Amino acid sequence: MDLEFPLPDAARRYLAAHILDDPAQLALQARRHPGLPVLALVRQIQARQKARLKLPEWAGNPDLRFPPALSVEQASSSRTAAYKAELVSGHYLADLTGGFGADAAAFARHVSYVDYVERSPELADIVTYNFGQLGLDNVRVHASEAVDFLHASSQRYDWLYLDPARRDTAARKTFRLADCEPNVPKLLPLLLQRADHILLKTSPMLDIEQACQELGHVRRLWVIAVDNEVKEVLYELGAEPAIDPERYAINLRRNGPSQEFRVNRAREARAVPRYAEAQQFLYEPNAAVLKAGAFRSVGTAFELLKLHQHSHLYTSETLRPDFPGRIFSVKAVEKADPAALKAHLGPEARAHVTTRNFPDSVADFRRRTGIREGGDVYLFATTDLRNRLVVLVCEKATL
Repeated sequence: MDLEFPLPDAARRYLAAHILDDPAQLALQARRHPGLPVLALVRQIQARQKARLKLPEWAGNPDLRFPPALSVEQASSSRTAAYKAELVSGHYLADLTGGFGADAAAFARHVSYVDYVERSPELADIVTYNFGQLGLDNVRVHASEAVDFLHASSQRYDWLYLDPARRDTAARKTFRLADCEPNVPKLLPLLLQRADHILLKTSPMLDIEQACQELGHVRRLWVIAVDNEVKEVLYELGAEPAIDPERYAINLRRNGPSQEFRVNRAREARAVPRYAEAQQFLYEPNAAVLKAGAFRSVGTAFELLKLHQHSHLYTSETLRPDFPGRIFSVKAVEKADPAALKAHLGPEARAHVTTRNFPDSVADFRRRTGIREGGDVYLFATTDLRNRLVVLVCEKATL
């Protein structure tokens, strides 16, 4: 039995009552609800559960229709979509790889008209319905391949946006843009004919240097993290590329303002770090900063001292509260000795552990020391400037 949308009252009540329940168990209990399309509702529940953290406003909206869970998994989060939308402006934008429509919906609030292009007619139908429910009357939906759409349209765009599929036909992960679909490097001459600006989203697994080389038209790029986990890398492309594109490391945080750091290859190459043993404060750059390649310049920009060439941990006597990463107060520096470390912990021997430039993984360190996860103490196992293995016993700094 298929679902009709908007959902009838009985289906809405079922969805609301079971939105957090195990979809597999709900499917097994389908016979308890004769007259309801339970299996179709379970698929809606499963997809909404995938969207609960990524797209909370959509997941909680009973008027929206959800595609299979895989399409939800591949969608941008509402936070990254909103950030991308702030980068664009003008009258006309085309999202050439529309998907579930999270990005197109965000773009529609920043430009006058959006052309949403999706090669799956079924997904395009779902998005057409959802955009109507969301009141997005400035979005036109096209069920088409990106290349076919560009050849058929005479519109010149302020922006073109693409999020190429990152798996090949054998479902293996790809690590080159030329292996993604659509093939943006091959398509680039046509894209540059049709728009002043191109915004390209890639997986963080793709190497930035290789991507810049493949594309050859990069003006600037953004590494986007959400709560210290890199989610995507964005490239602005244009007819005249920058010689050394500016890189913006952005960390969007649920608690606290976003963190931003700018770097390019020239500034990174000029940065000359100074080294010292651990002082009063310890600084750990966020993941976006490291992905952007700011291994030295982030320290020199904030007048910090580095613990070791390969550790990417920094220290200072004076607090630098605007540092783009986590900041800790150093309470002690110990050898990697279980007894010495446990003396700083409570009777449950709990601490958060990070290993940087250290022979043990976090799991190996925990097995060897018997220290469990949790508590208010943070242990950084690393190598100091004298090449000694040390563990910094820390607490979060009061900013």
